[in-house]
Amino acid sequence: MAFYTIYASRNDTEDINGLIQEVFQEGFKITASQKEVEIQPKSWFSKNKIIIKWDSEDTNPEYFKNNIPGMMGFYQNHIPFEDDDLQYRVMMQISVFNTIVAIETEKDYNDAYMQRFVELQGKMDGIGFISDGTLIDRDGRVIVYPSGKSGPAEFSPRACTRKIRGEDKTTPEGKQRKEQSIAYLKDKQVPVLDTLPELPPLEEMGIRSLEEIARRAVALLIVIQYACDINQDNDLEQSKTFVLEMLDKYGVADVLTESEQELLDEEEPEHQAAVNLAWQYEAYWALLWILGLLDTLDFPDGICDCDFAINTVSNCSSFAEFVDKTSMRSAEEILDEADKIYRMHWACVNHRIQGKEAPAGISESVVMERRRGLFWALGYRNEEWDHISMDT
Repeated sequence: MAFYTIYASRNDTEDINGLIQEVFQEGFKITASQKEVEIQPKSWFSKNKIIIKWDSEDTNPEYFKNNIPGMMGFYQNHIPFEDDDLQYRVMMQISVFNTIVAIETEKDYNDAYMQRFVELQGKMDGIGFISDGTLIDRDGRVIVYPSGKSGPAEFSPRACTRKIRGEDKTTPEGKQRKEQSIAYLKDKQVPVLDTLPELPPLEEMGIRSLEEIARRAVALLIVIQYACDINQDNDLEQSKTFVLEMLDKYGVADVLTESEQELLDEEEPEHQAAVNLAWQYEAYWALLWILGLLDTLDFPDGICDCDFAINTVSNCSSFAEFVDKTSMRSAEEILDEADKIYRMHWACVNHRIQGKEAPAGISESVVMERRRGLFWALGYRNEEWDHISMDT
């Protein structure tokens, strides 16, 4: 026998049977019961039967109580991670697992079977566990090998809303905001999920100050210029000198995030890290809107005006001059916009899982970065810039 296990953090497990049948509908005979599916290949020459069982923390709390701590101990004490930050992210992910799908095959499974397993975990937004300790991300890339070596996956923990916030709460304020967002999105021909929870009310947010938001915006813009030079293979020594001078000029070097500082410190910075940071122009654009420097935050079906974005700061001789031009929007406006982008993000993810383009011409990358800026400014869950949760 051979085994493959999918772990996930999900609000419910009612769709798992259907997801399994979607993945194995061609070339297999499926016999399903309440929480178990037997899958038999139709080919005469392949008789490697698959049994899939699943359970959740709701229906089997003892399993998760007894096994999740052991799994955390295994990855803390027996896998010598070469990247401490990756270990931290893996531990965070394990801590919020509430769904398990156990796959058992009669004989060793081949690549074709593995592709099906990865497809299933992608639909579940989960990660795969191989018995030697290898972890596989939702797209089939290795997160970490048993040796502790990092894989190619760009892994971030994902948790369902119930694990993060407990049972969904509703308030008159949150209900009204949700209804307004849904009406807006329907008008824009963007699909909505009526059961997607409300965001917490304003009283539960920790709105950041105008100065903190302004400092984050200026520091981010400056480092983005370095990321763009990396992507364009420009003279990095000259670029870094300029960027450091600008950070000093505006007095914002002390608010760089860990990932931004790492990019500046690397002798040979990775292009993918630079690409990821360059996309944060869109998060910066959201901050400009929050600071009152944009009249509107347009529908996210295109990228921001980079020239305007740069000139907003470069036309100011000091940070104080930049701040003098700002006028922070109300917390209500910011939360209203965050609620819309949160629901747009669900629509993007839902379409991607189904293999479709994002609806209404939306750019998922733009949506994600606007979400970063808006949620960070709100102080949502007190999360840091580099680690804004993107659960939907």
